[in-house]
Amino acid sequence: MPENPDRPPSPTGQSHRWLPRSPQSPGVARRALRDFLRNVRDGERYEENAELVVSELVTNAVVHGTPPGKKIKLGFEVSGDGLLIWVEDACGDAPKMGLGAEGTSGRGLLLVEMLSLKWGWGPREGIGKRVWSCPPRSPPPGQS
Repeated sequence: MPENPDRPPSPTGQSHRWLPRSPQSPGVARRALRDFLRNVRDGERYEENAELVVSELVTNAVVHGTPPGKKIKLGFEVSGDGLLIWVEDACGDAPKMGLGAEGTSGRGLLLVEMLSLKWGWGPREGIGKRVWSCPPRSPPPGQS
């Protein structure tokens, strides 16, 4: 996991929203991503990787990063031809990568790493952290 990650790209088009600490939030985040990508040139080419990434980042924020009564901030940004997904939560602790002691958690960030051109995390303004990912586009139809 990056200790001193590259800075995420600067946005040219962006959207953000607040999500509750709820098991339904990953699904809400996926729908919000699809809505955002409808307005992005070739946005459908991001959907497969980006939906998995946003699900994992929001799930981590719900399960590990957001105390009861706090919300999660979700954002999408487009810079040039790249997509940035970010999630902010109220916990300043570094995200943990790898399997938990019981072997049932910790795979999410491994998946994010595999599905990202680059990703990282850092403090956010105020309390908590921001975890971000730049998922790749799928090849154009007919190309592999």
